[in-house]
Amino acid sequence: MKRLSEGIFLFFLIVWTAFPLYGCAPREEIKETSARESSASEAGTEGVPEKTGPKIGVSIYRYDDTFMKLYRLELKQYLEETYHAEVVMRNAGGDQKEQDKQVDQFITDGCDGIIINPVEMTAAGELADACSKAGIPLVFINREPKEEEQKRWQDKHMAVSCIGTDSRQAGTYQGEIILETPDKGDLNGDGVVSYAMLVGEEGNEDSRYRTEYSIKALEEGGMKTKELFSGNGNWNKDEGKKLAQEALASYGSRIEVIFCNNDSMANGALEAVEEAGRVPGKDIYLVGVDALQDTVKYIKEGKITGTVLNDHEGQSRTAADTLMKMIDGEDVDVRYLVDYIKVTAISTFHTLKGED
Repeated sequence: MKRLSEGIFLFFLIVWTAFPLYGCAPREEIKETSARESSASEAGTEGVPEKTGPKIGVSIYRYDDTFMKLYRLELKQYLEETYHAEVVMRNAGGDQKEQDKQVDQFITDGCDGIIINPVEMTAAGELADACSKAGIPLVFINREPKEEEQKRWQDKHMAVSCIGTDSRQAGTYQGEIILETPDKGDLNGDGVVSYAMLVGEEGNEDSRYRTEYSIKALEEGGMKTKELFSGNGNWNKDEGKKLAQEALASYGSRIEVIFCNNDSMANGALEAVEEAGRVPGKDIYLVGVDALQDTVKYIKEGKITGTVLNDHEGQSRTAADTLMKMIDGEDVDVRYLVDYIKVTAISTFHTLKGED
């Protein structure tokens, strides 16, 4: 296993260049074109074929996931610009059977490499076997197959790898962000941090570790904790808002911190907090994960206490580089980790790029 930390680039402007289509050109244009071709010939460039790269199939578990939108756009651009790849991107729509069909089609179409953001982790073994049988290198992204599955790839010398993050680190950073507040999250001074937990997805490893280690960091920092509310928001803003509304209706001012497994839910929770008449950053704290653009803006405004950068640029580039190495016949590790980065009001001004 290797841990990688890439440069931080939070916001990206994707510029698409439109190429004009030409039909029958006027005589003057033909002459002009001939002159350019003659000049190119004299420069020794006539007849040089355009550099082409491999055909890469990419299946994303859901296009409406905000973080994965950033991830897939960066992945596609990096593959095209760095490796001149032909990228075939597909949306599985949260349906594992649909993703299975997409991967089968990638294999049938003769893709040189495949990248999968799996819908269900239980399908990882079958997907890996299908690609391996076809002799096509495979990289899993964002969601990591279990350790025993990764060991199987290694033992069988399969051209399969995964790129991920350690969600224990993300959870720890969330807890540390609360510990760095003046009252360490204990707004009412009773010696206990009373909190609500908005969990991403039931049974998801990222959800479990972010939840567990955020509280563990608080307790290891000397604070007592009490969970008042917990619910699954499925990484979704609207569901996060509904959960926060339910928590605030039940426990009101007793809630001092709302921990959110991702920023989409944190942004939804912020709306619920403001509608309830609470003053985020003063009488309640919110933390998330991903460092989405809106969330970083809210941090600058003092409305959200902090988030943790889930480096989609570092992950996408590592995934592309790893896949290309396997296509070229090089040995790679079965797992690469990209570090999270803590984001608070101070770091948004001094660390993150692309912000005014």
